[in-house]
Amino acid sequence: QVQLVESGGGLVQPGGSLRLSCAASGLTFSSYAMGWFRQAPGKEREFVAAISVSGTTDSVKGRFAISRVNAKNTVYLQINSLKPEDTAIYYCARRKFMSTRPEAISEYDYWGQGTQVTVSS
Repeated sequence: QVQLVESGGGLVQPGGSLRLSCAASGLTFSSYAMGWFRQAPGKEREFVAAISVSGTTDSVKGRFAISRVNAKNTVYLQINSLKPEDTAIYYCARRKFMSTRPEAISEYDYWGQGTQVTVSS
């Protein structure tokens, strides 16, 4: 079965950086677009970034950069200049085959368990 496992979260000071990883298994990774979302306490889950099969990326903020290494079945999220408002659980997800809406939660069919990112001094 499809499994997505995020890692790399933690406590970081404002202005710092983090690289989150999402290791995928049980799928032909190179055939699927992937995405990152986040959910802060009391808020809805929101789109952060997505990457297509060909490597085309979408992100809502310039501080976020998504990348993938198909040979490692892994998608990454680099977050720079972290702010306290970036505090959230970050989730990776697999986008449905042939989906064309990277920002829509409904277009993703498998999700990881999430990794906590806390930005605080």
